Amino acid sequence: QVQVVESGGGLVQAGGSLRLSCAASGSIISINAVAWHRQVLGKQRELVAGITSGGSTNYADSAKGRFTISRDNRKNMVYLQMNSLKPDDTAVYYCNALIYSGDSGLKTYWGQGTQVTVSS
Repeated sequence: QVQVVESGGGLVQAGGSLRLSCAASGSIISINAVAWHRQVLGKQRELVAGITSGGSTNYADSAKGRFTISRDNRKNMVYLQMNSLKPDDTAVYYCNALIYSGDSGLKTYWGQGTQVTVSS
């Protein structure tokens, strides 16, 4: 059974940095596109950054120049390096991965989320 788990969230002061990790495990054959989303309570979940299997990336305007998404295909890991954090970045961050597995074929998986809180 495939699982996607985020880690690395926490409390940081404005201007600080955090690195989020997304780990995929299970009967994985290949991981296609992966994206980080975030959600503030009461608001819609929004895309922060995405990366394809080939390493092409895209970012929300709010993340450009501050966040960097990367992946390590050997470890089935995706990272989100977040620098120059602002209070507006406070949210629960979710990893979303399109994974082809031996159990379920091609399917989208979501992690449980990791809280990021940026204090002013």
